[in-house]
Amino acid sequence: MKNRGIYLLLFLLLMQAGFSQEIFQSPNTRISFFSSAPVEDIEAVSKQGTSVYNSVTGEIIFRVRIRSFNFAKSLMEEHFNENYMESHKYPHATFRGKLSPIPNTASNEIQTVMILGDLEIHGKVKNRNIPAEVRFVNKEMHLNSNFGVANKDHNIKIPRLMFRNIAEVIKVTVEATYNQ
Repeated sequence: MKNRGIYLLLFLLLMQAGFSQEIFQSPNTRISFFSSAPVEDIEAVSKQGTSVYNSVTGEIIFRVRIRSFNFAKSLMEEHFNENYMESHKYPHATFRGKLSPIPNTASNEIQTVMILGDLEIHGKVKNRNIPAEVRFVNKEMHLNSNFGVANKDHNIKIPRLMFRNIAEVIKVTVEATYNQ
C-alpha cells in the first residue's frame, strides 16, 4: 500500500505539470554511501535510484530500492540487507521535499540550494535540510549532494560487537542527471 502512495505522488506531480517542460526525471540516479570506521571502510553504490523534480513548485522526490546497493564483498551486502536494513521489511528509502530557493532553469551556473523535506529509511521518517548543488545544461538538470545519515535517526541497530566496523554516521552522496 505504501508503494502505491509513492507512485501516485509521482504520477500526480507529472499530471500537475501536464507533461510540460517543468518536470525533470532522473531514472538512473546514483546513490552511494561510505562508512569509515577503525576496523574497515564500507562503501556501496546503487545506480537504480529514481527522482522527479518539478521546476515550478520546487518539489522533488527520490526513491531507491535497498537491495540495489552493490558492495565490494558479497558478505557485507548480505549483512547490510538482512541484519541492518532489513530490506525484506523496508525495501525502499525515500525522500520527499522541496528545493529552496527554487533554482533558475535558465542559468547554467552552479546554484547552491537546500533540499527541505522528509527522509524515510528503515521505516523511520526524519525531517532533513540537505545541501545540494544544481546546474542546468542543455535541457538537463544536474544535482549533486553530500550529507550524513545517523544510524540511530532511523532505528538501524548496530550490535556492540560491530561498533568498530560501522560508522555511527554514514556519508551519503547523490548524483542525478535529469531530463525534461
